[in-house]
Amino acid sequence: MVRKKLIRRAAAVFSACFLTLAGASVCWADTGSQQTAVQASAQITSCKIGSDKNTVTITASTGGDMTGTDGKFYLFEMKPYEDELGSRRDFLASGEGSSLTWKTTLDYGTSADKLYSRFAVAAYNGTDFVRISEPYYITNPEAVAKNTDPFLDPLTKKGLGIEIDMLDDAFDLGVKHVGTNIAFHQILGSGIDYTYDGKTYHFNKAVIEDYDKTISALSGKGMTVTAVILNGWNDATPDLIYPGTQKSSNAFYYLFNVATPEGFEQTRAIIAFLADRYDGSDPNHGKISNWVVGNEINNQQWNYTGEWDITSYVKAYQKAFRVFYTAIKSTSANDRVYFSLDYNWNAEIDGKLKYGGKNIVDYFNSIANNWGQFDWGLAYHSYPCPMTDPNFWDDDKTGLVTNDVNSPVVNFKNINVLTDYFAGVQLRAPSGDVRHIILTEQGFTAMDQAGQDIQELQAAAFAYSYYLVDSNPYIEAYILSRQVDAPSEVNTNKLAFGLWSCDMSQPNKIVSVQRRKIWQVFRDIDKKKDTLEATEFAKSIIGINKWSDIVPNFKWRAQEK
Repeated sequence: MVRKKLIRRAAAVFSACFLTLAGASVCWADTGSQQTAVQASAQITSCKIGSDKNTVTITASTGGDMTGTDGKFYLFEMKPYEDELGSRRDFLASGEGSSLTWKTTLDYGTSADKLYSRFAVAAYNGTDFVRISEPYYITNPEAVAKNTDPFLDPLTKKGLGIEIDMLDDAFDLGVKHVGTNIAFHQILGSGIDYTYDGKTYHFNKAVIEDYDKTISALSGKGMTVTAVILNGWNDATPDLIYPGTQKSSNAFYYLFNVATPEGFEQTRAIIAFLADRYDGSDPNHGKISNWVVGNEINNQQWNYTGEWDITSYVKAYQKAFRVFYTAIKSTSANDRVYFSLDYNWNAEIDGKLKYGGKNIVDYFNSIANNWGQFDWGLAYHSYPCPMTDPNFWDDDKTGLVTNDVNSPVVNFKNINVLTDYFAGVQLRAPSGDVRHIILTEQGFTAMDQAGQDIQELQAAAFAYSYYLVDSNPYIEAYILSRQVDAPSEVNTNKLAFGLWSCDMSQPNKIVSVQRRKIWQVFRDIDKKKDTLEATEFAKSIIGINKWSDIVPNFKWRAQEK
């Protein structure tokens, strides 16, 4: 698909910039009669809000040949949908030298708000200003957050995808983490007015009140709520879809749009509204603590925009991700924001619609290094391979699971590959800590492909996988899918992931019928006095004598006989 670059420019002036082999930026302006080259380079090294909450300090290093310019460097503000300066003259500041420090006002909460902006260094060639640095974001939006409460880590990592009408069962199970989906494309409407940066937006009251009930019920029970934000197709909200994207029967959800002024403003307003509403200040609304921007973004089936090379795709996604991140962190400083990957670490790659998870991580991190590194996290899906067989401990026999970073698939069999990679210096958060990693969707079927009951194997697989996660210091949550089977999954693929079986005579509803073996294992697995007894049965299924023989740094080693 041919993509249209959204570049703000005068009709008669074209500007471009590329990186030379020597590392300097070479920029030019074409006025129609001649080209004037500018060999100069600049790199913004920091962009942060000050303690007064209204000053942004930008530092930059500069170099290169300034011949053909006025010898000065200029600081510009750019919106997320702007890539070049075109005929703009409205620079914020100027300076000379190899090391520059500029200050500008944040103007937070006004129509001139710079919180979401990018900043860039330019040189003037006598005709135009040409960008000579990568645009750089403010990296500490949490500096203006009204909610600075610490992140409340639950006592254990145990989580579950639950049915809202089975909260009592979830409470009996001791669920600590829970996931819920938010349909981004259904939020605009009427009934609730919300003013942001001087502009009023209208939200669907019925939809929002349904979320209020769900989220307040979950967080009110002391569960840490993880919200997955999904952008479906809605003919009534075309600006939420990335420009040029065509509706596809193969796509469930679509790439968020901040590439146009209208898309940016609406997207920013929606996520700012959600962050504000679910900041925990109103118990009738509830608290969201973890935010996942999209689903399994390495496969465009869940984040569609059309065929695209990985660099362009990840850049477009990160621009949207940063709008979400900024809105969330500027409201609740210690909330966490993630992107999502499936288990195809180096598999099912076509470079157009499907990309390896490792490549997504690498490109996302590299782009963040250029645009301003920040505290993003990973929400990973660690299903067995294939999903139809709960026995993940022999997944190496598929040839897709190896114990190294080049493994096609990373799941519970080799989950250490993921956390070892994230523990490397190149991927650490700006604080120096390993980034936040949560497992937000995975499960084990209790039915084989012949329709036979294999619930003992399902329960054993959960026990083994939970111990692996519980004993891994770099994984913070494990949300199992699901509390009750979904009839559609059972009918279509014989996937019975639930702790409960479902009523198959009601295919359009999820109605629990009977508890499975996994229910008790799930309930007791994080209890010191019960965990080993609850999982004793699984040893013979897996073929072991002690859990510590197969679980590195096994948490309950001292209690083993």
